[in-house]
Amino acid sequence: MSMRPLAAALGGAATIAMLAGCVPNAAPDGAGTITVTSTEDTCDVSTAETTSGNITFDVTNSGSRVTEFYVLAEDGLRIVGEVENIAPGTSRQLAIVAQPGSYFTVCKPGMIGAGIGQAAFTVTGDEVAVSEDDQAAHDEAVANYKAYVRNQVGELVPAVDAFVAAYVAGDDETAKSLFASTRLFYERIEPTAESFGDLDPRIDYREVDALAEGLDWTGFHRIEKDLWPPAPGAKNSDDTDANEGWTASTPEQRKEFGDKLVADVAELQSLVNADDFTLTIDDITNGAIGLLDEVATGKVTGEEDWWSGTDLSDFQGNVEGAQVAFGIVEDLARSKGDEGVKLSDTIDQEFGALNEELAKYGNTTDGFVDYKSLTAEQVKGLSTRVDALAEPLSQLTSTVLGIPSS
Repeated sequence: MSMRPLAAALGGAATIAMLAGCVPNAAPDGAGTITVTSTEDTCDVSTAETTSGNITFDVTNSGSRVTEFYVLAEDGLRIVGEVENIAPGTSRQLAIVAQPGSYFTVCKPGMIGAGIGQAAFTVTGDEVAVSEDDQAAHDEAVANYKAYVRNQVGELVPAVDAFVAAYVAGDDETAKSLFASTRLFYERIEPTAESFGDLDPRIDYREVDALAEGLDWTGFHRIEKDLWPPAPGAKNSDDTDANEGWTASTPEQRKEFGDKLVADVAELQSLVNADDFTLTIDDITNGAIGLLDEVATGKVTGEEDWWSGTDLSDFQGNVEGAQVAFGIVEDLARSKGDEGVKLSDTIDQEFGALNEELAKYGNTTDGFVDYKSLTAEQVKGLSTRVDALAEPLSQLTSTVLGIPSS
């Protein structure tokens, strides 16, 4: 799930955008760092226009809630770049290669509801070119990642079919046993799935997020609550009454929810296999960062799979997806000189440490312990390892794109 609700107004995600394009040998004049200040009710971008080339948005959260920053395509729906999980008083960067065109910028304090301060953003200048050597390497990386995404969705389809069949038939024990393993395929490629408008909310929204957005609540987590119904007095993740406004689905409703999940996943498969399914090199690197953000905002807090307690399985799926994305661009990062080599070594080391910490609590073959069984100290240990990886991974896009450190 995205804890940030990609409402129809914001649709899409970073992975399919066209603002980011091929990587230049040198950034054209005018491109560089653009500052963004996000508060409770404003999203101030230091300029509304720049020239094509390497761009870094330096986003500072001056509000009191965790915030997000998006660059939207001309249609205002597709997200062409995003940075999530910006804590109050901190800054994070979004690095992209900007091609000429019209875009929008917007912030999302609290990570729910409509975006704040959506404003036009224009990129002028010439289309950014790349050297033949770089282009060949990027093309190969993109082709490899597209194949990976298609393979994961290809495995997701029959897994969802089996999971839904058990749920609709009322075979709850079988459906429960398939819930975590089915979601793994989705969690590994979540940023790509988020790129298609409201498809991710339909498949993977939590109840509290759907209610906050005024959306119909469907998908995995709607079914999850049927399979692990709340006890009297139980609370939702936002501390509201879990039973208020909720009743277990009837057999007819189970079929409706099940059929919809199957149809939505089939639509995802169609989209990633379409001829116009495109990715860029920074979609891959920013996607790796996005997956770690998913871990930090949902899985390590235990808010993703609130009823089943299977958050650590989703956690593993996000980490595996991020590691695959990194592996696909690792040679490109290492080709950027000593700093690229050093960064890649650090990311490798931190992936190893995080996987070692996570392995203390299970694996994807035998399953993980219930998240609710973790002690505060154990959660802190996982969170520390996520933070240690997130910091070097946040530098991956800049390194691969050849953007100098600020």
